Amino acid sequence: MFRFSVFIGVVVLALSFSVQAQVYGVGHAASERDLAAWNIDVAADGAGLPAGSGSVAGGKTIYAQQCAACHGAKGEGKPADQLVGGKGTLASANPVKTIGSFWPYATTVFDFINRAMPYNAPQSLTPDEVYSVTAYLLYLNGVVAADTVLDARSLPKVRMPNRDGFIGDTRPDTTNVACQKNCSIPARRKP
Repeated sequence: MFRFSVFIGVVVLALSFSVQAQVYGVGHAASERDLAAWNIDVAADGAGLPAGSGSVAGGKTIYAQQCAACHGAKGEGKPADQLVGGKGTLASANPVKTIGSFWPYATTVFDFINRAMPYNAPQSLTPDEVYSVTAYLLYLNGVVAADTVLDARSLPKVRMPNRDGFIGDTRPDTTNVACQKNCSIPARRKP
């Protein structure tokens, strides 16, 4: 639903600019290609993942070149957030929220890297590079093996250590229902 809402917002915004462009004689109407460039989100179930693949070994090289300056050589943090470690700390007085200790879905790791990293050049990595960095960070957190290769089919199947640490929003004005047993990612509704 959120993905659809964002898409509708972009369409409305594009149409608004299109009308203004026609009134003032500047710009051009947004094309399907223009709109597709904004539709890069990836859902927990893997919907939206692009074609491509990446390995832990490839991710190690890309991480060293693109990520280590901010997140440390092994994801230990400084000056930016710590990405590795923190296992078993969430219930402590000083929880360490990292990819391996806190994040519920591996697809969310991909989504964040794809949208926002590296900090100085967001969205500059190719899908293969994002899959590789994701694989490497999951490896550093002990989630996947050293020989792992991730793609759109395998990434959603990665089970994160804190996957069951989150529950759906069960307020009456939402459509989420807390799962009681044999839980899985619900099927996405079509708009």
